[in-house]
Amino acid sequence: MMSYKNTKRQIFQPILLALILIVGIFIGYVVLPGKMGKKNPLVIYPQTNKIEAILNLIEEEYVDTVDTHALQEEMIPEMLKKLDPHTVYIPAKDLKNVNEELSSEFGGIGVQFNIHKDTVMVIAVIPGGPSEKVGILPGDRIVSVNDSSIAGNGIKNAVVLRLLRGEMGTGVKVGVIRRNLKEPIHFDITRGKIPMYSVDVSYMVTDEIGYIKVNRFAANTYSEFLTALAKLKASSSKKLIIDFRGNSGGYLEVAINLCNEFLHNGDMIVYTEGKSNPRQEVHANGKGTCQDTEIAVLVDEFSASASEIFAGAIQDNDRGIVVGRRTFGKGLVQNQIPLLDGSALRLTISRYYTPAGRCIQKPYDNGNEEYYKDIIERFQHGEFFNRDSISVNDSLAYKTKNGRTVYGGGGIMPDYFVPRDTTALTEYYYRVRENGLIYRFALEYTDNNRSIMEQFTKVEEVKRYLNEQPILKAFKSFASKEGVKLNRKQFKISEHLIDTEIKAYIARNIIDNDGFYPILGEVDEVLQNAVQQLEK
Repeated sequence: MMSYKNTKRQIFQPILLALILIVGIFIGYVVLPGKMGKKNPLVIYPQTNKIEAILNLIEEEYVDTVDTHALQEEMIPEMLKKLDPHTVYIPAKDLKNVNEELSSEFGGIGVQFNIHKDTVMVIAVIPGGPSEKVGILPGDRIVSVNDSSIAGNGIKNAVVLRLLRGEMGTGVKVGVIRRNLKEPIHFDITRGKIPMYSVDVSYMVTDEIGYIKVNRFAANTYSEFLTALAKLKASSSKKLIIDFRGNSGGYLEVAINLCNEFLHNGDMIVYTEGKSNPRQEVHANGKGTCQDTEIAVLVDEFSASASEIFAGAIQDNDRGIVVGRRTFGKGLVQNQIPLLDGSALRLTISRYYTPAGRCIQKPYDNGNEEYYKDIIERFQHGEFFNRDSISVNDSLAYKTKNGRTVYGGGGIMPDYFVPRDTTALTEYYYRVRENGLIYRFALEYTDNNRSIMEQFTKVEEVKRYLNEQPILKAFKSFASKEGVKLNRKQFKISEHLIDTEIKAYIARNIIDNDGFYPILGEVDEVLQNAVQQLEK
């Protein structure tokens, strides 16, 4: 039976609380007597979180007018810096360009150009592209776009790209000056689909060894890679070198598809794991076309992410050799999440692990700035020149499929370390490189001899012609006119390297990468080391 005392308390408690609330409201108005505008200062508007509450308070109550949207755009990247180096916010204005990096096409007029002497020179015209269809030729100088001049001091690549690229199907008027013609020619071009290639080149290094250079893991990479494989097999390739140097990664599924071509049924390719994402393993399905092909993978300090997944899978399954220098060490998986205003968040959701269990990701405990400075520190520490300068953690030792020891701690350590070759690098070489003289000379030489060289379609033909020309004599004179005085002793040391690079750039101007890489490969110490290992 309920007591009288408890019943009385239940009656008076709500009355007492109501009195307290009324007194509190009264005090609030006395202390802040309507000085905060029309809104009631004691009303706490419902918010989803504290950050949104603060932004709304700034917008509604701050003494001055503030662009809270701009404030938010600045605040988000700063907040994400507290997470990891690869969780990033992409503003709406940048999202299209960022996504385009891994797409397979864009809208444009279909030319490769370079700015030479403040003029936009067409280096190559994409076969079947919009420019070729209207008659633009290599060597043409683009001087106007939509009746606006783009020649003269200060013209930048980014400006030219912005003018020439655009939505497919849109029109652009281009004015060009052509050699031996006094008046400009004007072309009305309809922008079309311009492919973005991720496989730079494929060719036979020796009678038995093929070479494929992959610059990124984009939407079209796998199909390009299969085409390159077919080309090499048709040339009787029995062994293969795949070059991922400088390849910073891309789509995970593309790296998996490439790995699948080389691994046997059931071999693990990679697994991922995170706090909210349980372990997921990916295994080869046994349908690859190169399961018994001997393979060498080339990597360097700028090979990251998907490149490291591929190299780690080949190494841990003992399917081939890895040649070069320790990779970057990016082993975090991002998911790109679209936001309502057209921006996006690339959020790290898990980590990559190689089949042996190595975490690819290098430490990032000291913040983003120190994380990206790691490459500089590795260079200063001597890692690019001496394998012994690289410290390994014995507690992070793992075993490959056949029992070889490999190490975790960040990045993939190659089976065959190849230091940077500095024997041909002199002050004279650095000066001509820093001033862009090798490239500029190659461009002028190509332009002045285009009528002769346009007949060449194979790299052997280009080399044969250039080997008969006084290239180095002409270059020394060109460099002197451009302000780099000849140092005969240093030139002698760098002579072969300079000669090879000049010829490689000239060949690129004539037959694109099919000319550039085979010639440059002659002085590529990492490539040559891989050839030697495969020939053993």
